[in-house]
Amino acid sequence: MWPLYAAGFTTAFGAHGIAANLGGFSEDAVTSLLVLGGLLALYDGAEVLLKPLFGTLADRIGAKPVLLGGLVAFAAASALYVIADSPGWVWAARLGQGAAASAFSPSASALVSRLNPAAKQGRAFGSYGFYKSIGYTLGPLLGGVLVWAGDLRLLFAVLALLGAAVAVWAAVAVPRVPPLPKRRQTVLDLARRLADPAFLAPTAALAGATAALSVGVGFLPVSGAAAGLGTVATGAAVSVLAACAAFVQPTAGRALDGGRLTVRSGLIAGLLITAVGLAAAMLPGVLGVLTAAALIGVGTGLITPLGFAALAASTPPERLGQTMGSAELGRELGDAGGPLLVAGVATLATLTYGFAALALLLAAGPLLAFAASRRRAPVEEDSTAR
Repeated sequence: MWPLYAAGFTTAFGAHGIAANLGGFSEDAVTSLLVLGGLLALYDGAEVLLKPLFGTLADRIGAKPVLLGGLVAFAAASALYVIADSPGWVWAARLGQGAAASAFSPSASALVSRLNPAAKQGRAFGSYGFYKSIGYTLGPLLGGVLVWAGDLRLLFAVLALLGAAVAVWAAVAVPRVPPLPKRRQTVLDLARRLADPAFLAPTAALAGATAALSVGVGFLPVSGAAAGLGTVATGAAVSVLAACAAFVQPTAGRALDGGRLTVRSGLIAGLLITAVGLAAAMLPGVLGVLTAAALIGVGTGLITPLGFAALAASTPPERLGQTMGSAELGRELGDAGGPLLVAGVATLATLTYGFAALALLLAAGPLLAFAASRRRAPVEEDSTAR
């Protein structure tokens, strides 16, 4: 399992480590905010397009070859910029990293499920999410240190070595998990499976959690600056969010495996806690920023392992890669949609209303589920009486 945790750390560290430091990159390469936005979007854009495809490939030929190929490609894409030493090549390197992560990220998730029994799925995904969150937390910090100590090439060089080392480790330590025989699947079969509530509900919760996480990382520093906080204080607030998300995930996974928590109650609680955290961001001053960071972290940390464990439990083992890739696509859409929603509302009104809009959207799911359960209860009681 450890190489799989390292793979999760690698994609998170690579995504945030470089993204957080592109703004201070050479003016010859980043000539405007539009160019910066394009560089930031390349990684996520590649993931949105390719994750379902690589997930399906993992089901067809086995998850381990796709995992190893993705890690090797990630190392090669990172090394490309180190060798080329030209600002223009950062575009190609960033696109290559995103495409490579599209291969090894859903493959790692599928292997996490295949290598653990059903009774330990929650704990396994909780641990995987923990190390991925550590990558998100340390990426901007360690990336900044590396860029300060050398330049962006040094950061890319470290990522190349990291990808290569994890590939070798996974090749040696991760057992081969052969693809399972499966019946032929039509496009209509795939559409039915992806439209099933067993897939849609956890994926929607994961997308909502990722949207809130992205908004917290991106917009809480803006609120902190408006309250007079310095960059160190706002950075600490974001670290609180990431740390809470990291440490809650293993606990939530163990509670699910131990029967102390159900998927439905955990996802509802996580969405409501996250919505309350976004509402807390509307409060002025440092209290609002820190409360929002802690609650968003706890809520998203509760949702993530439960969502993936639910997807693994409801998916035929031979289709795990495809399901994980499609679910990751939902997360990427949330990652992009959350900030767009908040920014759009903030442009028309203020950032406070932007936080409120996303909070209401996340709270709507649990409230609708509660209303539906209340409507079903009288019907069930009536049928029992008959």
